[in-house]
Amino acid sequence: MRYSRVYIESFGYELPPNVVTSSDLENQLAPLYETLRFQKGQLEVLTGIRERRFWDTGYRMHEGAINAGMKAIKASGIPPEAIGMLIYAGVCRDNLEPATACAVSHGLGLCPDTEIYDVSNACLGVLNGMVQVANAIELGQIRAGLVVSCESARQIVEVTIDRLLKSRDMETFKKTVATLTGGSGAVGVLLTDGEFTHHGHRLLGGVARNATEHHRLCWWGPDTGIPASGPQVMETDSVGVLQNGVILGVETFKAFRRELSWPHDKPDKVICHQVGATHQQNILESIGIPKERDFTTFKYLGNIGTVSLPITVAIGAERGFLMRNDLVGLLGIGSGLNCLMLGVAW
Repeated sequence: MRYSRVYIESFGYELPPNVVTSSDLENQLAPLYETLRFQKGQLEVLTGIRERRFWDTGYRMHEGAINAGMKAIKASGIPPEAIGMLIYAGVCRDNLEPATACAVSHGLGLCPDTEIYDVSNACLGVLNGMVQVANAIELGQIRAGLVVSCESARQIVEVTIDRLLKSRDMETFKKTVATLTGGSGAVGVLLTDGEFTHHGHRLLGGVARNATEHHRLCWWGPDTGIPASGPQVMETDSVGVLQNGVILGVETFKAFRRELSWPHDKPDKVICHQVGATHQQNILESIGIPKERDFTTFKYLGNIGTVSLPITVAIGAERGFLMRNDLVGLLGIGSGLNCLMLGVAW
């Protein structure tokens, strides 16, 4: 896919108020650690994640998405009535129906003719939403579109801790340790045709690849409402996700460079989906990108699902990591397995 008239105009994000360290979780898991003879500090050593954030109990997903969306709109200076499409792209949703995007649209005061719906595709949801908005802009159907998401890990982490304390076995720990990396947050990404402000970042295009034979490596279910009304389970084959995810990532990255006609010394910078230290090291080494070209937030925010990559882009821009004229690769991967990579001329 290639775009000629699509720009990322602005980002907005919201961080939850409750900081939960890996040490805090290990204190709760003390009986398990004693049974398995784990030393305290193992969780951070295994994942590279020191802390993550949780919303207050009972916080609704549309609340965070509204706050993040408002910040994105305000940062752009674009009037809300110019937004022709709103997509809510979180794994976590308020309910099965109606679309969480409806509550977000109402909270943002968008126009009655705005197209509104949810998109769900594991950790790739926001990138998928950006592609759908970009397609509509490129076709001339809309001039601006907003993608929002809000994720919450509090409940699934608490359920997982209870499960680990009941089982106290290594097999359950292996299946659920990835769940303990989960964080919470909200993000908004506003895309336009570039004619509003002339200072957006041009979205050049990208590629998508899948390896759906691995769709059972990571799953979370069955209730999509947050907080959930029934029991939830999340299990991950961490080794399988890493090995097969890297293979898919390498294949996708090669196709990504070909699609955008980028030489081997590009992109100048990359932002990857924020899983943890081991995944970062393996994917960067496999695609030949030096670590200094990558910006991360997982150490302090954990894995926030769909929010992880775009919120890291926003923070990286705030801190001067992304510079004018940089060619930037947004490298997304999600359960399924699905991979989507987008190129941006910053």
